[in-house]
Amino acid sequence: MSTEYLHQQEVAANDHLVANFQAYSAWRGNLTHSIAQLSRWLTDQDLNDSQTALRIQGMIDRLKEDKLNIAFVAEFSRGKSELINAIFFAHYGKRILPSSAGRTTMCPTELLYDGSKAPCLQLLPIETRADNVTTIEYRRYQDEWHTIALDIDDADSMQEAFKEIGRTQRVNVETAKKFGLFDETDPDQVVALDANGEVEIPCWRHAIINFPHPLLEQGLVILDTPGLNAIGTEPELTLNLLPNAHAILFILAADTGVTKSDIEVWRNHIVRNQSGKRGRLVVLNKIDGLWDDLKSHQEIEAEISKQVKTTAELLAMPASQVYPVSAQKALVAKVQNDDALLSKSRLIALETALSEDLLPGKQDIVRDASQSEVEDVVTAVRAILQARQDGVKEQLSELTGLRGKNQDVIAQMMDKVQLDKKQFEQGLVRFQALRSVFTQQTNKLFSLLGKDALKAEIDRIRDQMERSLFSFGDGGLSATMDKFFVDVNASISKSAEQVAEIQAMMAAMYKKFSEEHGLGTATPPPFSTLKYHKELARLEKSFREHFNTVGNLLTTSRGRLTHKFFETVASRVVYVFEVANRDVENWLKAVMAPMETQVREHQLQLRRRLESIKRIHKATDTLEDRIQELEEMQRQLAEQIGELNAQLRGVYTALHANMDRKAA
Repeated sequence: MSTEYLHQQEVAANDHLVANFQAYSAWRGNLTHSIAQLSRWLTDQDLNDSQTALRIQGMIDRLKEDKLNIAFVAEFSRGKSELINAIFFAHYGKRILPSSAGRTTMCPTELLYDGSKAPCLQLLPIETRADNVTTIEYRRYQDEWHTIALDIDDADSMQEAFKEIGRTQRVNVETAKKFGLFDETDPDQVVALDANGEVEIPCWRHAIINFPHPLLEQGLVILDTPGLNAIGTEPELTLNLLPNAHAILFILAADTGVTKSDIEVWRNHIVRNQSGKRGRLVVLNKIDGLWDDLKSHQEIEAEISKQVKTTAELLAMPASQVYPVSAQKALVAKVQNDDALLSKSRLIALETALSEDLLPGKQDIVRDASQSEVEDVVTAVRAILQARQDGVKEQLSELTGLRGKNQDVIAQMMDKVQLDKKQFEQGLVRFQALRSVFTQQTNKLFSLLGKDALKAEIDRIRDQMERSLFSFGDGGLSATMDKFFVDVNASISKSAEQVAEIQAMMAAMYKKFSEEHGLGTATPPPFSTLKYHKELARLEKSFREHFNTVGNLLTTSRGRLTHKFFETVASRVVYVFEVANRDVENWLKAVMAPMETQVREHQLQLRRRLESIKRIHKATDTLEDRIQELEEMQRQLAEQIGELNAQLRGVYTALHANMDRKAA
């Protein structure tokens, strides 16, 4: 079965999610094209300075790299892998992800596509859990992963390769404890010990499937999570992967109903980690278990409706967000092209909900961010053109006023322009002094957000935990972590004060230059540190809740698991500071760039005015020629502003276009 054939099958599939996702991808592509077109026009018009080019390229890169993350969360044996097969991989004609009775997903598995790598399955050995290093960190070291090449034209070999994800091994209790995978206080785990005192654990800590599925190529990332134990013991799921998912599908089984462990997963790992209910769907799977030949259609429907109502009440969700399906029958129906069975499986309603709930929300986020950025760029360019227009208008006014005047009047005019130029050059001295102060303030700002000091503090806490693994009580660790979060929040708060100081300084300088030299008024763009505080608060809350979930463990188990949580928290805090540094750097450029542009333009206009009057002073017959030149420049500038507005309208058209499934 060729890759091209699979692509054709996917496009032809009667699948709401696929069609809408392709439409979203097409919308994003059109938007990227219109922004690139704006960039080309700016380059052609010699208006694309390095800062503007950098901003536009950043926009284009973000649009191209835009990802859509969907997490599938469930306890084991809820049919989660089967649901993924039914929604995304039915066109292969068989089960691609392992799906059978019992537990098949043994570690968090990401399905994505990275065009820089060949199709492959990457597996991170479970032994890496002993090192207290996050999986994010391990992504930088490809040699740590076990890689299996995938033949995407051979469904059987892919199916065989994916069985490796579920491979397990038996180890002694001490080894399982070292990996944080055994709790002596859990009777279910104690019962699982065999005659040799060994316990079954996964062979792999994390899996990444990289292959060119049509949806994955367009930026979809699917996260397949294991059951409760793995979610609780792999902190990155709790602190990073699940909170950053754009949608979470929580899968239950109609034959078991909502169990105690289901409610624990829901409350501890979904409700706490997601703000708002948008993008959160509940799937009541295995409704085919309720199909009964001895019952009427109405009786079966009533039973399913009762299960949906009960599930919604237990999870405090609207019944409209609970979707009863049969993933197994839906997969069979798609493979066998059985429309009646597909309708009976109710999968299409879930796929439609994913499209209508997830994609428009994601589109809104991308649209708002892109529109704001484009408008900033266009406003800056328009200010340049407006400054040029004002300069030309002023020159025209001066020169038309010289018609019929003698050399003395022209000389006086020249003296006036030279005086303006001299006064402006004195202003430039102040501007250079401002640049110097700006640099000092910038250095101070970056020192407050310094990653080196942060990493040194993390190393200090890590060392303290290492030396006190068996005796460092919750009280001591809690106090240490309290201080850690207080310190990092204080750094962010102090940086906000420094930002306000820079903003006030720049606003004063903008005002001064506007009053003294007639430069356009502008307000430095605002900058908020709220999002960094909110992310730190979320991490702190998760860490606090961690003590409740592991409080009943033995000291050694608690210490090791807490250590793993700390590593993930520390990694996320470093990431917050990295983002803050990047955002601040971009903001500082945005603050200074308009001032630099206006100063440069004003200086150029003064030079042109002086040169024009000098030429006219030497030869009066050049006056009319120069007036004609300026009138032509005025016409060209008006044309440029018109074309710039047309370019912006083109971007707006792309931004606010509806996602057209037929076009996609």
